[in-house]
Amino acid sequence: MIRVRQLGYVLATSGILLIGQLGCRGYQYGHLIKNDQADMVGSHTAGSEVYNPLVEEAVTRLLGSCDPLPVSALEPNGMEQTRKICFVGVENKSAEELSDFKDQIYQMIDAQINRSGHFEAVSRRMVDAALIETRLRPDSLLVPSNMQLFTSVLQRQGQPIDYLLYATLTSGTTERNSSSQRNYMLTLEIVDTRSGSYKKEQAEIRKGYHKSPLGKLANYSLWPKAGR
Repeated sequence: MIRVRQLGYVLATSGILLIGQLGCRGYQYGHLIKNDQADMVGSHTAGSEVYNPLVEEAVTRLLGSCDPLPVSALEPNGMEQTRKICFVGVENKSAEELSDFKDQIYQMIDAQINRSGHFEAVSRRMVDAALIETRLRPDSLLVPSNMQLFTSVLQRQGQPIDYLLYATLTSGTTERNSSSQRNYMLTLEIVDTRSGSYKKEQAEIRKGYHKSPLGKLANYSLWPKAGR
């Protein structure tokens, strides 16, 4: 009898807890993520697990491809001059809305440029103010006369620039039954305001989306291809 009563108590307690959990579905809970923990992987769209490494790789490649300044460009105190980059903005041509990630991608690229030690990004507020004053769109700055007008406004503000920087996010989607693969690519294009020459670097991340947990096993080999 005692065991029966104990079992009844356990079942009743479990039922109360279950009802309590079901009744609290409208609540939302949060927790802090430690630096050594991986980012959450989005189930329907890309998030920090995609955009953070894309920015890191693309900016590192781009700045590494720029030619170093000659010795004659050193300042009188022997320190290397930093080259000014005018980061115009992020253009989204992917299949997904960036929402609040668009501004975050901008800030991540801007911060990484300033941390490089060899380059310095012009303040976004000054860039926006110069665009308003000149009534120019970012995509029209590559016209020589427009570029000259735009750079002259920034120079008057004490911000002479060496490069224009454009960032473009694109995606390509492959569908297979109830699963899909999306290739995300971040392209950075830097244009020399004096010579008009440009460099372009890219970073890419592939991500699979599935309707069931078995989708990954059904569409992707458990073992990576040789050379990857």
